[in-house]
Amino acid sequence: MRFAHVIPSGSAAARLVVVEGDEIVVVEDLFEGAPRVLEDLIAGGDEMLDRVRETARGAARHPIEGLQFASALLTPPVILAIGLNYSAHSSELGLKTDSTPTVFALWPNSLSGHDATTSWPRSLSESIDYEAELGVIIGRPARDVGPDEALDHVWGYTVVNDITARDIQYSEAQWSRCKSFDGFTPTGPFVVTADEVPDPQALHIWTILDGKTLQDASTSQMVRSVALLISHLSKSVTLLPGTLISTGSPGGAGYSRDPQVFLRDRSTVTVGIDGIGALTTHCRILD
Repeated sequence: MRFAHVIPSGSAAARLVVVEGDEIVVVEDLFEGAPRVLEDLIAGGDEMLDRVRETARGAARHPIEGLQFASALLTPPVILAIGLNYSAHSSELGLKTDSTPTVFALWPNSLSGHDATTSWPRSLSESIDYEAELGVIIGRPARDVGPDEALDHVWGYTVVNDITARDIQYSEAQWSRCKSFDGFTPTGPFVVTADEVPDPQALHIWTILDGKTLQDASTSQMVRSVALLISHLSKSVTLLPGTLISTGSPGGAGYSRDPQVFLRDRSTVTVGIDGIGALTTHCRILD
């Protein structure tokens, strides 16, 4: 199934919907006590998902056109990001892929939705880069799981743009701040349940900036697979339901290009993964 958070006209609150082509079904209208947001649906486990799946079949449909999207997840317990997980990206940044994954956290204020506008002050950075990434959403608590069972703990997948202030990234010892400006972690527009993605290592991932394709790769090129990442992270901490893991970006970043290519005022950047969705962000630089 495919889900999204949408914001109806005249409302400030996001509502969870099932997406079927160009139409949606509002989940909270399906039955009494139905989940209003994705985190509630995940918390309800397989039983809740099965009930939503069954009741949605005969429910009223509404057009998706014109609706505003919110972030794929609204209140994840943590956003974990993986750096240097594609060799081409590590090389182009002049950084070494270590023997263990590079892990950092993203701050919740950075979350934004599809077709939203992300802005930042020119005085803070003019070296803002894009990074298309596969987002993994945990469904069942994962503690000290092996790679063979790790994917059993995945609820679904989404698209993430790990927007990065490169100058700040290279000037500080940690990477959380340079990637956690307000709106720097667009996600969505959709979350696809795990059963719709038989192999997360066989997905086409790409970026188009102002009409030009700048990233064009496959998740098969990850240094560490989704299963290995979940296993590694779960060795030291329980991955709670709703945890979002952003699994790293392939080569083609703007920082490494000659001349360099950064997000400009009024740029439009779309990152996408075939079978999951295309996530667009509009950029504004504030003087």
